[in-house]
Amino acid sequence: MTALTRRHEFVLYFDVTNGNPNGDPDAGNLPRLDPETNLGLVSDVCLKRKIRNYVALAKDDQPGHEIYMRDGATLNTEHKRAWSALMPEVTKAEDLKKGPKEADKAQALTRWMCANFWDIRTFGAVMTTGVNCGQVRGPVQIAFARSVEPVLPLEVSITRLAATTEADAEAKGGRTMGRKHIVPYGLYRAHGFVSAPLASHPAKGTGFSDADLELLFEALDDMFEHDHSASRGEMATRKLIVFRHASALGNAKAQDLFARVKTWRVHKGSQHAVDDEATDNWPPARAFADYAITIDREGLPAGVEIIER
Repeated sequence: MTALTRRHEFVLYFDVTNGNPNGDPDAGNLPRLDPETNLGLVSDVCLKRKIRNYVALAKDDQPGHEIYMRDGATLNTEHKRAWSALMPEVTKAEDLKKGPKEADKAQALTRWMCANFWDIRTFGAVMTTGVNCGQVRGPVQIAFARSVEPVLPLEVSITRLAATTEADAEAKGGRTMGRKHIVPYGLYRAHGFVSAPLASHPAKGTGFSDADLELLFEALDDMFEHDHSASRGEMATRKLIVFRHASALGNAKAQDLFARVKTWRVHKGSQHAVDDEATDNWPPARAFADYAITIDREGLPAGVEIIER
């Protein structure tokens, strides 16, 4: 496969209804919040996990599409596979930890990992954990997602008829109480970046290709379709807007392109920016239909194409 040769950026909108899109382990698994603004947050790690899970389902470990960061994986075991394939004569733990002295051999190990693991080829990885396969910076980076308006997490009490222990059954009559944390509704926006040089550079590139990029966009479109659970409620990708450049280094600044995508509140035929004072007395948003997303296409820089998915 030919490595990617054009830069891309994208804007991803997704929403949650009556669920916890990304629990914060430092706050009792409450939905992540920016404490100064009460805007909801979803971490880049959370989004990458869902992308990896989708690719694992869609490609089912097909050659070149294994997932490195997966449940139950032992990273050093995966590193040893590269050594066994390229330098089976090296078996001492000390040599495996140090890595090859020759730059071309060290590079070959890293390239083997990139060629076999889709998420390394996409997001990069540090592969120096005891069995050294080097490290590589991935061409795809995703920022934290942030809700377009403040969200109000709710703590909901739940009951269970089955007791955990015999003591609970005797003391509580078999009933136990629990808690769920939900966001009644939230629309989130995330930004992503795809660097062509980090994909195609002769020495540092991962080999991330146009086919890999299409699989990434497919995953962003459908990653929530196979991620439903009782804790996450209803989550769905609502819109994916891609900016494709004609060159590897790009034809416009990412922040200027992102500024062309705007989110509006809609209520009874009126439309205002989400931070407009005119919306202060409007009821809180409870569906995607309460928002509108617009793209300013006027004066688009030469060499930039907009793709809506």
